[in-house]
Amino acid sequence: MTCMTQSGSTMGEEPSWAELLLAFALAAAVPVVVGGTVLVSLIGLTVWATAPLRRRRRARSDAD
Repeated sequence: MTCMTQSGSTMGEEPSWAELLLAFALAAAVPVVVGGTVLVSLIGLTVWATAPLRRRRRARSDAD
């Protein structure tokens, strides 16, 4: 009976602190970018949607 042995390590070498920091920075950047985009879009849509209301109020206060 032949027994096959595996030579070498099956685990990769551990990442350096710089590689870990880069990986964490990239992982943190994705939600920040996506969340920031959603937040700015919502603010912009709110300002755009309420612009006619602000114009109406301003016109009414100028007429008084």
